[in-house]
This record gives sequence, structure tokens and C-alpha cells, in this order.
Amino acid sequence: MLCSLSVRNVLLIRHLEIEFGVGLNVLTGETGAGKSILLDSLGFVLGNPSQPNMQASAADQCEVAAVFDISGNRAAQSVLDEIGIPADDELHLRRILQPSGRTISFINDRRCSLSALGRLAEVLVEIHGQVDDRGLLNQAGHRQLLDRFAGHDQAVGQVRAGWSRWRKTQAELRLAREKQDEAGREREFCEHAIAELEEMDLQEGEDQELDRRRTALKLFARYEESIGRAEQAIGNSGAEGRVAEAISWLERAAPMNEPRLQSAVDALDRAIAELADARHDLELVRSGNDRDPGEIERIEERLFAIRALARKHSVRPDQLQEVVRSLAGSLKDLAQLDQEVGSLDRLGSEQARSYREAAGKLSEGRHRASEVLDRAMKKETGPLKLKHAEFRTLVTDDQQGPEGVDRVAFTVSTDPSHPPGPIGSIASGGELSRFMLALKVCLMAGAESVCAIFDEIDRGIGGATANAVGRRLRSLSEQSQVLVITHSPQVAAMGHHHWRIEKRDEADGMRTIAVRLNDVARIDEIARMLSGAAVTAEARAAAASLLQAV
Repeated sequence: MLCSLSVRNVLLIRHLEIEFGVGLNVLTGETGAGKSILLDSLGFVLGNPSQPNMQASAADQCEVAAVFDISGNRAAQSVLDEIGIPADDELHLRRILQPSGRTISFINDRRCSLSALGRLAEVLVEIHGQVDDRGLLNQAGHRQLLDRFAGHDQAVGQVRAGWSRWRKTQAELRLAREKQDEAGREREFCEHAIAELEEMDLQEGEDQELDRRRTALKLFARYEESIGRAEQAIGNSGAEGRVAEAISWLERAAPMNEPRLQSAVDALDRAIAELADARHDLELVRSGNDRDPGEIERIEERLFAIRALARKHSVRPDQLQEVVRSLAGSLKDLAQLDQEVGSLDRLGSEQARSYREAAGKLSEGRHRASEVLDRAMKKETGPLKLKHAEFRTLVTDDQQGPEGVDRVAFTVSTDPSHPPGPIGSIASGGELSRFMLALKVCLMAGAESVCAIFDEIDRGIGGATANAVGRRLRSLSEQSQVLVITHSPQVAAMGHHHWRIEKRDEADGMRTIAVRLNDVARIDEIARMLSGAAVTAEARAAAASLLQAV
């Protein structure tokens, strides 16, 4: 319940305070007196954007404060818990607009964000006008209104969560499939490259060994003739033969019994042994290099193939083994991507099934709720002088979305001879006001304590119809506080509390004030509403009659 509203330095208001009461609170006054300023001020303290040139003057600081009784409003207390502000029976909101254009907001004297104010506004007040884009005229909001009437918050939440999960998985699946398509070419490359490398059967360090072998063979070919001649010079026909011949001659001279001859023979024997070793080493060199004449060509072909592969993969030849391992790892990753696509596909199918199941249950609930709402509206439209009107809620199939698979439309017929049509096209301004009032009564049945504000919802109606609207507003105020801005004397007479909003010419200019009316002053105000500027005795009598009839 809205307990009080305090406004300072907002347009024509210098300082205004209104304490509202339980039941039906009525605000009346001439057009342009400033009633809309009060509503704009309340919207401002509830988080709405500030209006252009809102300050009474450029140097003024605007300030709006509101006090709510939330002892019976669990939703408001829950919001306070979520934003970390202690909840009490009273809630104090305050918002300041500085001359610089910056705003500062407070909840229970604690600085807060506009989003926090907005969240509280949703569970504190409902503001309705004759043209309510969020209500009857906007078909996009009909589904939300029906869900609210049926208490589908949890079911809608489940459908919305299921849709979100499904859409997220679909996005991940699309991305994974795009990667899979791109990976198809990579897979072909990896498989071909691995086959090519495996066919090469490259051994660890083979490149270096082949290069060493090729170098050795080329050097041997270059110096083979010299090695051959050295071998001939050492062999039997060369030095080794000559030394053996010298030994033979010296042995013939052995009878000389000259010790120095024997020493010479021994030295020559050692020379023959060294020459034999040298010849053996040269034979090993020859045997290690003098092989198939085509070996160098085969080595070079092998080296060319190895190094061509290394260039192809932009690595050194000794890194090709690592390339094989890397490509094998890539193939493994691609296989895991295939598994991921399969898993996401299965998960998406399961989430789609779960979403459709939840959406189907919600759809069934909406069809049942539409029948209940139509019956409830039938009961409400009769007292509002719409007894021949037919209100019908149509629930039809719609494309899948976060709110389910249904399209909801409110249709009416005000003439039994005509079929129901869109409410915005069929109902007149006054009829639309009464349909809206009836709908709000149905929606607020059993709702928590919120303040319902109706801004000239009785425009375009009068007489008995206005009286019926006033009585319904008074009846509605028995379960929730109601504030109504009205130009209808019949509605004004139904109020439990009555304020007149008026402009006064003061020393510093025109100012808007609010005057709480006692019983006598109410008669004068309602008489003014009945007769205009000149209040007659007959108008006062009619006003008193209206008040007595409540």
C-alpha cells in the first residue's frame, strides 16, 4: 500500500505531501491542475526516466519520496532480500534529480541502482490508463496477462529455461558442425600426410646418417685412385715386397754373426708388420666404400624425398617424426569433435523433447485458464453495464518461442449480432475502459497487496455507467488499495479519501497543491464536477445525494 508521497521542486510543485489511506483514494481537479505531475513524480521515484525540464527551475534540485506498507507484500520483501536491503513493514523510497541532470536513488536510506527501483516497482504498484499499451490494446501482452491470471509463473519459467537451454545447445551444435565441416578438409590432409610419412618409413636420425654416408662415398670416389696407388706401393709389388727381399738378403749374410745385422732384420720385420697393418686398413676403406655404383644415387633420391617432406611441413628433417605424432593427435581431436557433435545432437533432441513437453503442459493450462477467465469476465462486465458484451480469450498455435507455443488474443463483441473481434477494434473508448477495469479486477483477485492506480479510466463514460465503474472500483479497493484520477462525479463520490489537485497563483508564480477534502468540501468539489464553474444549490444537492448513495 502506498502510504505517502512527497514531491519537492517538480515543475509546478514547490512542496507537496499526500498521505493516502486504505481503500479507494480519489484525486480530482481541473484539467491542467497538475494531476499528471503527481503520477510522473511517482513514476520517477519508482525508477522511470526523468521528464524533460522536470525541475521547477534550472537551479533547483528535485526530490520525490514515497513510503509503502509492505507488511502483506511478500514479493517486495523477497526483492529486498535479493538486493541485500533489510526488509521491514515500511519501505522508504527516495530519488533526487540534481541540477546537473544526475539522479541519486535510495531504498531505506541506502544508495541503490535504478534496476533495483524498477524491480520493486513491479511488485508495489500497477498504473493503468484508458489507453494501456501493455494491456488490452497490445495483443503481444495478452499472453502475459492470461498467464498472470492463471498463476503460470513457474510453468512459464520452466518453458523459458527449457527454451534457453535448447537454443544454447543448438548454437553450440551449429558451431561444432561448422568446425566439423572445416575439419573435413583437415582430416583428408592429415590422413594423406600420415600415409605419406608412414610409407617413407623414416628412421630416427636417418637423414644425418644418409648425409654422412653420401659424403663418405663422394670423398672416396674423389681419392680412390690415390688410395689404390698407395695400396700398390705398400703391397707385395711395392714396399712390402722390397722389405721382404731385403730381409732375405740379410739372412744370407747371417754367417757373419754380426749382431747389428740381426738388429736390422728385426727392424725390417717390424716394418713388414706395420706395412701389413696399413694395407689392411686400406682394404677396410675400400671394402667400406667400394660397393654398388648406384648407391650414391639411391642415397640422394632418399635424401631428396625426406627433405622435400620436411619443406612441405615447414620443419627440419629430424622433426618429421614429431610431425607424424602431431598429425595423429589432430586426427584424434577430429574424432573427438565427431563425438562432440553426436553428443550435442543427442542433447539437443532431448532438450527439444523436454521443451515441447513443458510447452504442451503450459498450453493445456492456458486453454483451461482462458475458459475460467472468460467466465470471470462475464461476471464482471454485467455490473459495468456491459451485460450484452461477450469477452472471449482465443488461444491458438504459434511458432515455438521462449514463452511457449501459443498465441493469445482477447476478443470482444458488444453486439450479440456480431462475432467477437479484436478488442482494440470493437470496443469504444468507454467500453475499453470498462473491459480493462473488469480484466484488472479478475487479475487482482487473490493477488498480494499492491497499489492499483487508474488514470482517468472512466473517460468517455457518464451517468449510470460511471456509477457502475465507481462502485466496481470501490469494491476492488476492499482487497487492494486503489488510487483513481477522475473527472467523473459518480466515481469521485465512491472514494474513501478525496483530494483536490489545484493550481494557485502565488508570489513566485503558479503552484500546484493538493487539498484533502472533508465531507463539506467534497460536496462542493463534486458539485463543481457536476455543474462546472458555477456551483448551484441544485448541484450541491445532487452531490450530497451521490455521497449518500454510496
